[in-house]
Amino acid sequence: MQVTDKELRARMKKSPAEARRALFDEYCNYVYAIVINKLRNCCSREDVEECVSDVFLDFFKGFDNLGKHNEELKGFIGVIAKRRAIDMYRRMCKGMGRTVSIDDDDLEEIASSENVEHEAEKTERNELLLEKVHELGEPDSTIIIQQYYYNRTTLEIGKAISMTAAAVQKRSIRARKRLRSMLTEIGVSI
Repeated sequence: MQVTDKELRARMKKSPAEARRALFDEYCNYVYAIVINKLRNCCSREDVEECVSDVFLDFFKGFDNLGKHNEELKGFIGVIAKRRAIDMYRRMCKGMGRTVSIDDDDLEEIASSENVEHEAEKTERNELLLEKVHELGEPDSTIIIQQYYYNRTTLEIGKAISMTAAAVQKRSIRARKRLRSMLTEIGVSI
């Protein structure tokens, strides 16, 4: 059951603890989606949960001022979530990097075992593959991306694009054959 902004504001006046719980229940998934979207590639689950907690802390601190301006709660908490997630992203990325002078004697210790040439070729091949997947057109490109990038089942994909699981499976098989022949034409083997 969705609670309106007006109801939440009224609850805040009567029982702040109850209102905070209702606000959290109402907007938790929304905030989590925003935060995970920004931080999924650089932060642990604990970091994401910490950021979500910080968002609600900031939200509750600013709630009294929000009531005076009659702003929409969802927009307000969405802005806080985006800003907090961006701040954490910057903090985490800054912490990952390490600047080293090439004059340091320890330079050999931080040499990478990564094969840069191989990684560059792999990245180029992945970009080409994604381009060819998009050339398949809809719904085939969506099916392939959902299946292989997001690891979704044919049933999940079918529900999302209004098809049966059997139809998704058949389209997937045909799309993979087309994709394989498109890649073979340009000399790429996967």
